[in-house]
Amino acid sequence: MIRLGLRLSLSSGREAAARLALIVGGVAAGVAVLLGTLSLFNAFQATNDRQCWECTRGTAPNGWALDATADGALWNLHEDYYAGQTITRLDAAALGARAPVIPGLSRMPAPGQYYASPALARLLDSAPRERLADRFPGTRAGLIGEAGLSGPDELAIVVGRTSGQVAAMPGAAQVDTVATGPATDGYADIYRFGFGVGAIALVVPLLALVGTATRLAAARRETRLAAIRLVGATSRQINVLAAVDAALGALLGALAGLALFQVVRPALAGVRITGVRFFPELIAPHPWQYAAVLACVPVAAAGAALWSLRRVRISPLGVARKGAAPAPRAWRVIPLLAGLGLFAGPVFRGGNDLDTVLAVAGLALIMVGLILAGPWLTMRAARLAARRTRSAATLLAAQRMAADPKAAFRAVSGLMLAVFVGTALAGIVPAVLSGQRAVAGGALNHVLRAQFDRPGSAGLSQQAQKDVLARLRGFPGVDILPIYALAEPAAAPMPTDGPPPPRTAVECASLARFPVLGRCPADAHAVAGVFNRVAGADNPLTIDKILPVAGAGSRSVSSTTGLAMEAILISTADPAAVERLRTLLAEHTVEAPMTFAEVAQVRATLYTQGQNIALAVVALTLIVGGCSLVVAVGGGLVERRQPFTLLRLAGTPTRTLAEVVLLESALPLVLAAVLAAGAGFGVAEPLIGQLAMKKAALALPGPVYFATVGGGLTASLLVILAGLPLLRRLTAPDNARFE
Repeated sequence: MIRLGLRLSLSSGREAAARLALIVGGVAAGVAVLLGTLSLFNAFQATNDRQCWECTRGTAPNGWALDATADGALWNLHEDYYAGQTITRLDAAALGARAPVIPGLSRMPAPGQYYASPALARLLDSAPRERLADRFPGTRAGLIGEAGLSGPDELAIVVGRTSGQVAAMPGAAQVDTVATGPATDGYADIYRFGFGVGAIALVVPLLALVGTATRLAAARRETRLAAIRLVGATSRQINVLAAVDAALGALLGALAGLALFQVVRPALAGVRITGVRFFPELIAPHPWQYAAVLACVPVAAAGAALWSLRRVRISPLGVARKGAAPAPRAWRVIPLLAGLGLFAGPVFRGGNDLDTVLAVAGLALIMVGLILAGPWLTMRAARLAARRTRSAATLLAAQRMAADPKAAFRAVSGLMLAVFVGTALAGIVPAVLSGQRAVAGGALNHVLRAQFDRPGSAGLSQQAQKDVLARLRGFPGVDILPIYALAEPAAAPMPTDGPPPPRTAVECASLARFPVLGRCPADAHAVAGVFNRVAGADNPLTIDKILPVAGAGSRSVSSTTGLAMEAILISTADPAAVERLRTLLAEHTVEAPMTFAEVAQVRATLYTQGQNIALAVVALTLIVGGCSLVVAVGGGLVERRQPFTLLRLAGTPTRTLAEVVLLESALPLVLAAVLAAGAGFGVAEPLIGQLAMKKAALALPGPVYFATVGGGLTASLLVILAGLPLLRRLTAPDNARFE
């Protein structure tokens, strides 16, 4: 029976060959997408599990005085910033013969040398020296290898210093060994969860694709199986024939998908799932994943074929009788409505773990409800169209969809989930980004902020701050606002409630150049305020809540002479000057100086990366869903070759038949897209309501959303149109011969 099944699948004429080609093409695309997702997850996991030398922790040198018997090395690990890019910087000095070496290097750089990552080396060679290279003293001794980097685009540098130089840096630590464990990054769990959600989101349309492929030309297959049953085959043998037929196409499709994946694999090296590229050699499925795909896809196809025959009774007399499926009931809409209510209620309340659990449960119920409600809504729309239309094409299409709404909706179910996820995120993220608008209406966008912190004291020494201020005042078109730390009385009690007392002060002459921060009282030389919060806030939205910092009722300060400079704000509209200023301040700061616009951009990048990851999953889901639609349209044409040919012989124009096919495919697609988009905005609105305090509002989705979702739906409609020319050939009256 297995040999007979193979012969029937491979040697049954052009119709069987066309059906097999559709199955192979659809499954191949789905398998390639699945392998691509697995490859990117493997690359992410391998990158996340690499040795995290940046996680090395040490102990501060005792009293910042080096022990003559100390061994190991002194490290100062911090971040620098250049043109919107973060640079990982390690200043290191060996204390003995057993100085630890980071992965990717054979030895640590000596004083006056440095090792840079390949990406940073290219940047150092192309950028003006005073904007970047002057921050790293010495000569380049070589490049950091892949073992010490998270990707080909990472900017990292290891600078060799003397022990005295590193010990004088804030945050220096004595290190004996390099950390060998992976990074404990909180974002890793978010990305891992995103991959898990993406895998689940792909499973539904992939199963729909396999199921749709195995149902191609179901009526013709059942007639042929009935004929075989008539000549003596048993029901068990019929099941074997059906399983072999489906499994063969799925196996060939899986093999073709493996070959297709190898073709597109180099392009995956340019995908930036977490904002950076992975090393190309890491982007590959594991051998067991290849084997699992090759084994599971044919098994799933065979199971789907047997499941599709569950309502078919093939008698020994050659009669194939199929029981009518019950019409979908209105209860299918209840889970969707219940999910929207369950999600919105906890989100509006917010604030505890139970509300979070309920919101997640509501979101899952919404996704299930969309799949359940789709067939019922398709049936209602088809019946309404049948009652309202006067067109023969619309009537034929509506009657067929109303007779089997589950089959009509099945091909677009994966597309519905993709549109829902994409719409929800595309509605939320732009609202959050609009809430991250520029500080003080944009007045501080070009203001560079820097914080100073020295071991054992706050701020720069008197001599250091004089030198820094003198050099800063030498820049043309630059306004500066030094922020001084106020001396706190030793016996001053700490406040138990209310806002903290101001512990910083600025000179009124400098404050006048930054009017958005406030103004001094009359006849005051300096004024106290929480200017440190402006210079140190990592969320620009919190700054708007404290502006203006100084006003008529603020406490005056007699003089700033003798006070340590804790931070400084520098205003300049020249991007090149920003990089030169950053280079000048690099040796005095723990964290890289950044403008307020750059701080907002860093936060916006995190949200945008999350959105792009989700939309990447949406794009993959749309590809698989589009393949299901291709298979469904092509299979529908092959399956209805006989009735369509008879309609043409009876005088029905080919244009009318084309309209029938177009309406049968487009109506469920448009209905699913509208329903999913409405549910997506229904999920986004409660979350945006929670952001009202941050002045967030429902925003129009960005171009990435329209390019992904709109492009996917447009491509699906084009697929339907592309299959219509096949209709004229299949229904040609000259070929009206049937079994």
